Amino acid sequence: MTQPPLTILLAGPRGFCAGVDRAIEIVELAIKKFGPPVYVRHEIVHNSYVVNTLQEKGAIFVEELSEVPDDRPVIFSAHGVPKSVPEEAKTRNLIHLDATCPLVTKVHVDAQRHKKQGKTVLLIGHSGHPEVTGTLGQLPKGEILLVENIEQARSIEIPFPESLSFVTQTTLSVDDTAEIVKVLKERFPKIEAPRHEDICYATTNRQAAVKMISSHCDAMIVIGSSNSSNSARLAEVAKVNGCAKSILIDSVKALDPKWLKGIKILGITAGASAPEILVQELIKTLETKFRLEIKEMNVAEETITFRLPSALSA
Repeated sequence: MTQPPLTILLAGPRGFCAGVDRAIEIVELAIKKFGPPVYVRHEIVHNSYVVNTLQEKGAIFVEELSEVPDDRPVIFSAHGVPKSVPEEAKTRNLIHLDATCPLVTKVHVDAQRHKKQGKTVLLIGHSGHPEVTGTLGQLPKGEILLVENIEQARSIEIPFPESLSFVTQTTLSVDDTAEIVKVLKERFPKIEAPRHEDICYATTNRQAAVKMISSHCDAMIVIGSSNSSNSARLAEVAKVNGCAKSILIDSVKALDPKWLKGIKILGITAGASAPEILVQELIKTLETKFRLEIKEMNVAEETITFRLPSALSA
């Protein structure tokens, strides 16, 4: 029987960003240097394939430092941690390595700088996300105020509105964040924005690629784990920009073949914490069911790299 045709619009950039590459390499090099097991506080990045692969190599993932033995190294995840975490590690004389993405660290530095200048600091982000928890923890509790949506931006009360600033989570929807910022600027004209955009280049580029292809697709598949903020945003962006049939799946194993019925043009992308191997596995599976025409749709070239911690780069 002749296979039905299927055009795939492959979004680019997609998959790993520089911060994720760096974080994974830190874990792998630490295992090589110190031997297994190496402990990691929180998932190094939000992707089950990555976590499982590193577990097989000798990483043990925990939620708190109290779970880490005194004689083993611990790595802090790419999302960043509250200041109290490295302080606790130092108190216990733990060997600790910080895999926080440098772009998240930049948000931490900005928040602290604003506070030193006497400004009230707002953080636009999602409550409970580890990046937000880490940023809030850069200052004493209550000194950074969280704004999650437009409604909160409209209602939040600021004691000294003439001296106000904001920072943002790095993995937010670009468009949603712009709407929140617009409301804040209308209410507080003197609010100070970040010197450079906080939403990271990888989040911005991946959303731009999805925007470019969404209106041309019958459906969109985003490869990424459900707890990955940047991956979840990609599925939302696709729906908002003309592709109502959009799903987020961990891997091809989670794809119901019936979902593909009637689809002629399929968009595919991957979140910044999802490896390219998962995209290729999806395409190989589709090749068994369809006669594929694959079109790479790139909106930007990414050449950014980040240095490793000096303890591992030698």
